[in-house]
Amino acid sequence: MERYGVIMAGGGGTRFWPLSRLSAPKQFLNITGEDSMINNTIKRISGVFPTEQVLIVTNKAQEEILNKVVLEDIPDIPRENVLIEPMRRNTAACIAYAALLIKKRCGDALMGVFPSDHFIKDTDYFQRILSVACNLAEKHDKIVTIGIKPTYPSTGYGYIKFDREATIELEEKTAFEVLDFVEKPDVPKAKAYIENGNYLWNSGMFVWKTSVILSNFERFLPRLYHRIIEIEPYLDGPDEEKILEEVYPKLQSISIDYGIMERAENVAVIPGDFGWSDVGSWDALGSIFPPDESGNIAKGDYVSIDTRNSIIYASERLVAAVGLEDMIVVETEDAILVCPKQKAQDVKRVVETLRKMGREELL
Repeated sequence: MERYGVIMAGGGGTRFWPLSRLSAPKQFLNITGEDSMINNTIKRISGVFPTEQVLIVTNKAQEEILNKVVLEDIPDIPRENVLIEPMRRNTAACIAYAALLIKKRCGDALMGVFPSDHFIKDTDYFQRILSVACNLAEKHDKIVTIGIKPTYPSTGYGYIKFDREATIELEEKTAFEVLDFVEKPDVPKAKAYIENGNYLWNSGMFVWKTSVILSNFERFLPRLYHRIIEIEPYLDGPDEEKILEEVYPKLQSISIDYGIMERAENVAVIPGDFGWSDVGSWDALGSIFPPDESGNIAKGDYVSIDTRNSIIYASERLVAAVGLEDMIVVETEDAILVCPKQKAQDVKRVVETLRKMGREELL
């Protein structure tokens, strides 16, 4: 069976403002010190999915930077494998678009779906888990997801509750039947999940056959499904862009988690422990970079005096931090962010406020 990897690259990365912007969001930045996050993702999955069968779904606002950051550096990805949405309609729509294109090109195929902006430390182990997930999805017609073994009671991740007794033994790993997808909990619930032992972090990575996911779209998101299948006859043709412009404004904007995963049956999860982080906000840098002797993570030109457990990112100018504790300081050419680490998830509210103020130049 043919295998296609689909990378979702249309997000805005608002919790990484002011470094991440609409025209250059987090996935196109070099945050880890190696390469852009999206290029790292492509290279990582190419051990399981052929590079020439990797699809990238983004939107018009990010088409230019994708051409510059990705297609120039990884020429094995054909230009026709870049899917440009005319507007954002969340993850369900972009997954349905990619599934229909794959179906048109080769009929039923195996489809892996991956966020473009995650960090994984152990690539070899990740690829072994991903290969197991592919084999499971191919042989058992299941929706397969990879869950991350929690290392602390995070309130920033969704959780997957699984049935420890309902197992599927394959190769070197055990998969479990999924009981529920749980949204981001508060601290007491997160602690209870960790103590229970039957919960994993939701990584947002999935593997399924195109036939399986499209049948789930038809069942659980019929309004979106019956709209988006209008594009199928035009895919890979001269009128594809035109039909997308007509259909996309009418599509329901909903995530794949809300729309399908929370309601679908026949879902299996494979636990993974390969040094994963969604790098969702500034405080997540602690999962990538080791802190110094004072617990600080600092990049760029900075001076630290009596500052502890803080994150300092200097882009253009010297940043001097005196007497800070558990703080985030980010300096870019046109903006400065200062906030407590415990408020890192609220940085997206700055973006929302700037949008209301009409400060488009800072978005």
